[in-house]
Amino acid sequence: MPETNSQPKFIQKQYEFAAHIRDPENQSLPDDVPDVRMAIYRDLFFNNVAGFLNDCFPVIRSLYDDERWDELARDFFAHHHCKTPYFLEISQEFMEFLQNTRNNPNDPPFLLELAHYEWVELALDVSEEVIDFNGIDHDGNLLDGRPVISPLAWNLAYSYDVQHISEEYQPTEPPEQPTNLVVYRDIDDDVRFMEINPVTARLIQIIEENVNMTGREVMSQIATELQHPNPETVIEGGLGLLQELKERDIILGTRR
Repeated sequence: MPETNSQPKFIQKQYEFAAHIRDPENQSLPDDVPDVRMAIYRDLFFNNVAGFLNDCFPVIRSLYDDERWDELARDFFAHHHCKTPYFLEISQEFMEFLQNTRNNPNDPPFLLELAHYEWVELALDVSEEVIDFNGIDHDGNLLDGRPVISPLAWNLAYSYDVQHISEEYQPTEPPEQPTNLVVYRDIDDDVRFMEINPVTARLIQIIEENVNMTGREVMSQIATELQHPNPETVIEGGLGLLQELKERDIILGTRR
């Protein structure tokens, strides 16, 4: 039988090994491992994570010089404890790090929203959600029927106009009007972005939350909320909007 105290020592050695790899500037090198060997692991682990961040957040990467980006990536690598072993979920972990751990006044104020905007594309691209047309009439009447929003269409709102942020445009204050977007994966599995106005965003929200409402009822509610003097005008204009959303695979059809 091995000694009972051998396992805790082994586990402790593993913690020392991992701690140094995550944060070599502040965690001592394990005393029985040559630095030249540890360097291989330090570079391998960090470069894998940093490379994935580069690929997932190309716009954010373009806003940072090499030194500041390296500092941000190392801060994430050292101080965020990921809850998943999957590389495809590192981008979501990075957002949680920005929201809950990162606290650097030199970061742009739109950083978290921009990270979410960039993450959405990957999230929809790898989503295992499948568009199922069972129970849906693809050619149903969008006013008299009950429209169905695709599960692969995400109705999003941001304080900043994240879709315009670049090296040349980095706002320090959010614009007066928020940004509304629908990010969706169409039936050809292409992820697309559509900028919408608040009325369209509200339309999608009502349909998602009220599955038994007809398109006409949805547009009537919007007319009431807008206090429009002529609801029929809103309904007639809304039909064109519903048709456009269907052409883009954001609306799949009507519920049978």
